[in-house]
Amino acid sequence: MNGHELRVFEEPVASTAEHRALMSRFPTGVAVITALDAAGVPQGMTCSSVTSVTLHPPTILVCLRIGSATQCAVRQSGAFAVNLLHGEARATAELFSGPAPDRFGAVRWIRSESGLPWLADDAFAMAECQVSRVLRHGDHEVIFGRLVGVVMRPGTPLLHGMRSYSVWRPSFLAGPADVEEMSA
Repeated sequence: MNGHELRVFEEPVASTAEHRALMSRFPTGVAVITALDAAGVPQGMTCSSVTSVTLHPPTILVCLRIGSATQCAVRQSGAFAVNLLHGEARATAELFSGPAPDRFGAVRWIRSESGLPWLADDAFAMAECQVSRVLRHGDHEVIFGRLVGVVMRPGTPLLHGMRSYSVWRPSFLAGPADVEEMSA
């Protein structure tokens, strides 16, 4: 190999348990991805795999398990919302990460102007996305979404790492202007 070639392994070299242990050590924000299925019923799931892809055009990606109600709704509708949970929304994160049959009956939610479900009380930022690309990998799809609208409210993010929840505490070294600039 000349240092520029990608080495592809035939078999996984790490176990599922090792993969989970590694990723648990990477704290991240917590979001609930929401969409409407073909019948117009809201679907949603907790997701920590939300990533900025590009500023031009403004694009993010989410990774959703193939066959989940949310993944199916996103594929059917071609759109989804990202609800970034605030620090007091742990119960909502847990609700949407499990098999609860009527998740939306247990939280207050609203329809955005475009009809997507937003978590009215538990999100401090919401983004609406149009699906622009889908890549399948293993048991998940990487779904790219072009941002078509963003709403932000005051709040601090809910974080998850080391298999527990925490609330973002901005550094005491950063002044208010620095914190605002970093969040933009």
